Amino acid sequence: MLKKVINPILFLPLALFLNSLEVIAKENKYFIDEVLEEKSNKTFINYQDLEKLVLNNEELKSLQNLVSSAGFHLSSQVAKRYPSLDFQANGLPKYVAGKNYISNSETLRTSQFSANPSLNIKWDLINPLRGSEIKIAQENLQIALNNYQIKKKDLIQEARMRYHKYQKSFQDIQNKKFTLNLSITSLDNAQAKLDAGIGTKFEVLEAEAQLSRDKQSLNEKKIEHLINKISLREILNIKEDFAINKENNLTGFWNHGLKKNINAGLDKNLSLKNLLLQKSIKNSQANSFISQNKPNIYISNTFSSTFSKGDSLSTNLDFNESGSNYINTISLNFKWNIFNGGQNMNSYKSKIADAQAEEYAFKNLKNVLTTNISKAYLNLKLNEEKIITTLKEIQSSKESVRLSRLRYDIGISTLKDVLVRQNELSNAKSKNINAIYNYNLNLDELERLTFLEISKNCLDNNNNKIKDKESICNISR
Repeated sequence: MLKKVINPILFLPLALFLNSLEVIAKENKYFIDEVLEEKSNKTFINYQDLEKLVLNNEELKSLQNLVSSAGFHLSSQVAKRYPSLDFQANGLPKYVAGKNYISNSETLRTSQFSANPSLNIKWDLINPLRGSEIKIAQENLQIALNNYQIKKKDLIQEARMRYHKYQKSFQDIQNKKFTLNLSITSLDNAQAKLDAGIGTKFEVLEAEAQLSRDKQSLNEKKIEHLINKISLREILNIKEDFAINKENNLTGFWNHGLKKNINAGLDKNLSLKNLLLQKSIKNSQANSFISQNKPNIYISNTFSSTFSKGDSLSTNLDFNESGSNYINTISLNFKWNIFNGGQNMNSYKSKIADAQAEEYAFKNLKNVLTTNISKAYLNLKLNEEKIITTLKEIQSSKESVRLSRLRYDIGISTLKDVLVRQNELSNAKSKNINAIYNYNLNLDELERLTFLEISKNCLDNNNNKIKDKESICNISR
């Protein structure tokens, strides 16, 4: 009855539209597949290689130079503990020529070469600023080292995230190919029923529409896969082509409780240590302003000499005359800036206020870290449950697809029901892929935040292996 009521011409625009989509999809497919074409001469990158490859990152190299700069600055401050030596010479040589005329006396002439070298040694016995400056330089060096390690660990976590994402996108492609094959089978069945006179054109068009959607979805996943590859190459700073392990498996297990995670994370966090160092630097800077009003005591030794050849202020010049003299002066010196209008005291108070601000920032960061560690741990447990439930959902969906196809083949169900079950199975697979992906991200995040290690074995609180089949521990990796 339905065939007689619905005019077949109504399906013509839909058919033309589906044919257009198919042509466009084919053109895109050739381009995408060409870009994603596997090559045999690729460098293989293991998950364990990421930590070494990250060292090639340009931003990390920049921070490495800042560490070197801070180290040289510390050396320059430490050098203030040692005496300084200055050499000075007024003319090497110096020539003086002249005439001194006085009306009632003889005219005096000068024609003389001379050199006046001097050597000065200075050694600060008591320099109130020196200790603070060296301490500040030491702490700045430690901050630079911590910043390098922070960026290194952040880049390792980011590289791992992109690695997992690249793996996930490959699994997404496989899932879409699986769904595409189901849609091809559904279209073949619908066409076969139509040819046998027991099906409808509507079911064929419906199957073709689903097939076009699946093709488009597959192409989107291929493009996403390519983008993820480019993103991974960028952070690792590698130019040549590469390949990775395409299996999206669990990278390990987390056997540490929440309390241990928080304690370890707060104790070893380098950003917290940097805030403590910044507070110490501000206090040292405050002390240096106070120290400027303290006396400075130093020893100086000046050795000066004069060498000359020629005559000076003489009526008859003797060009062969020569002479020399030297003098050595050693002294203990004292310098004290007693008052400068309260400038140093106000600067001292300013730095003390800065130090208190660093203390509040420290407390705030502790709260943020505690929250982030708790979230990562709870999300890990949530994704453990998702992995288990989605595996069960996949098994149920597979059976539903099988039964719905059988019902459709014998004519007691519709193609729409088959397509719905196909989508349910595809979504179940997609949710499982996402759960594994998010689980691995949570592992990396917890390792980054707590400095604890990911375990290859799944253990309970007593370090025993868990035998429960429903546990995440017994899922094939």
